Amino acid sequence: MQGVFSCRRLAFGGRSDRLVEVVQECRRNRMLQLKTLNDIFFLVATSSQSRSVLYQDTAGKWQAFSGMQIYQRVRAFADALSSWGIKKGDRIAILAENRWEWAVADFAALAIGAVDVPIYPTLTAEQVGMLLAESGTRVSVVSSRQQYDKVASVRSQTAVEKIVLMDDEGVADAVLMSSPLKDADSRGSERDAAFDRAAYDVAPDDLATLIYTSGTTGEPKGVMLTHGNIASNVNYSLAGFEITQADSCISFLPLSHITARHLDYAMYTRQATVAYCPSFERLPHALKEIHPTVLVAVPRVFEKVRQEAERQASLSSVKKRIFGWAVKTGQKHQNEILRGEAPSALGWKLANKLVFSKIQSGFGGRVRYYIAGGAPLGMDTASWFADVGIRILEGYGLTETSPVLAINTTGAYRIGSVGKPLPNVECRIAEDGELLVRGPNVFTGYWHKPNQTAETFDAEHWFRTGDIGRIDDDGFLYITDRKKELLKTSGGKLIAPQPIENKLKSSMFVGQAAVVGDKYKFLSALISPNFVALEEWTKQQGISAPTRRELVANPAVVAKYQTIVDDVNSGLAQFETIKRFRIVPEEWSLAGGELTPSLKLKRRIVNQQYAQDIAAFYPDEVRTQS
Repeated sequence: MQGVFSCRRLAFGGRSDRLVEVVQECRRNRMLQLKTLNDIFFLVATSSQSRSVLYQDTAGKWQAFSGMQIYQRVRAFADALSSWGIKKGDRIAILAENRWEWAVADFAALAIGAVDVPIYPTLTAEQVGMLLAESGTRVSVVSSRQQYDKVASVRSQTAVEKIVLMDDEGVADAVLMSSPLKDADSRGSERDAAFDRAAYDVAPDDLATLIYTSGTTGEPKGVMLTHGNIASNVNYSLAGFEITQADSCISFLPLSHITARHLDYAMYTRQATVAYCPSFERLPHALKEIHPTVLVAVPRVFEKVRQEAERQASLSSVKKRIFGWAVKTGQKHQNEILRGEAPSALGWKLANKLVFSKIQSGFGGRVRYYIAGGAPLGMDTASWFADVGIRILEGYGLTETSPVLAINTTGAYRIGSVGKPLPNVECRIAEDGELLVRGPNVFTGYWHKPNQTAETFDAEHWFRTGDIGRIDDDGFLYITDRKKELLKTSGGKLIAPQPIENKLKSSMFVGQAAVVGDKYKFLSALISPNFVALEEWTKQQGISAPTRRELVANPAVVAKYQTIVDDVNSGLAQFETIKRFRIVPEEWSLAGGELTPSLKLKRRIVNQQYAQDIAAFYPDEVRTQS
């Protein structure tokens, strides 16, 4: 194909200047033919960008690494891994928050053909030990003393030989990551031909990473993704996005999740700037300081921004009136926003100046691409943001698909959909509505689970996504729910809970919601409040309660949530309506175990934790067994 180049094919013909020429040509043509993730690393190494990576030092100031500085750190750490006897196919675990050392450990493992195993830093020591043991990890790279203690406490049950600590603090049997990196900067722009050749020799079919799913419905499974799986996906997911060296993003979604890693790889491919933010708590400040042009977030981030905007507006009657007028004005111009146009009407411009620009400034004020992934966005959220001048480009994928299967772009967009499937992905809808896919981005199988791998593919090797979907006449894909999460009433009605839950969460008083009622006559709901908004409202109403349990039981609070449920019910079919609900006194969270790291609901866990509450919804009803 004209205009498509393989940097891999020309990278080591003996002329490094030719590689630079090819990179520049690739950048001009906006199209790459990446074969492995090491091709992405070489693009970083050849970048003229002085700010390839941004990170905060111990004083909180942003510092920068150039592409060559990253190269030298990766090279140094790869040398250390090799000196420890790590070879092709060996597993290297990374247990850390988002930071520049994460990228160095990742690229170093990939460069020598090792397989990295990202582990969520929020997991318990017992969970970490299980993943280390099952994966056969030999080296574990951890961020802090807290993470070190987890690994150390279970080390005897695993094959871990070395623990590498990113933080510079003395621990007797840990290797400080700073040790092998201490002379990295002294190498300047010197390239290592032997190291480069070894990285080049890694093949597309070689295993790159072993990612354990977050387990929303069962035990985590190790998803095996090759270099070619992820590289092929990055090639096509970037189509339709004009990202250049002038662009930047904040890496804040957990890098243990494939969505976050894919974003970083994509930005590195375009030689843009990646700023590492280790926690959600630091994100608001990072947005104001970095002013990113690309923002990829899970829907919960957008939902929280909306709830906070509405909460701020409710603090005074004047603000509330102005905010309400602005949103109504925006609704009249929603179609222009969805077409990617800036409305020219004076009313919209005034609303934008008074209200919409404030919301946009909360994201840093320079975002060109707002992208949602990792979970369903919800029509209510997408529509509200369009009303305030922000078009969110929703995408869709799974860990098993590297992850992108479909995405809305500026040139092909439809609200409510997850966009058109990528050109190198085949999609079809099974008779029961399940989306089936094939493509070079689909994983090779689950680690040490041949039976579960076989169950995931049909006879023609279509991958069963587990999601219910449809494709419209224009080729846009719509995902309605997880197949395993569909509720079937005793009357035989199939109901998707996620759209209903998303409608509930459109209220600033609802943090999370779980619709229940499988095999019963009617639906009910458990509601976890947004306690910041709720406690503020109760204070305004003169309602006091010493504990959250007493607060959610207050008749006025129950009546408030009844109006929210009634409002949602008004837009639902009769068999979908919520007949009973309960406000729980807990705020569901990742730490509490109710949410996955991508902030999706762990339905199985919630059903277990609140089994008595669910049973109380149906005291006189026998659950069907079909």
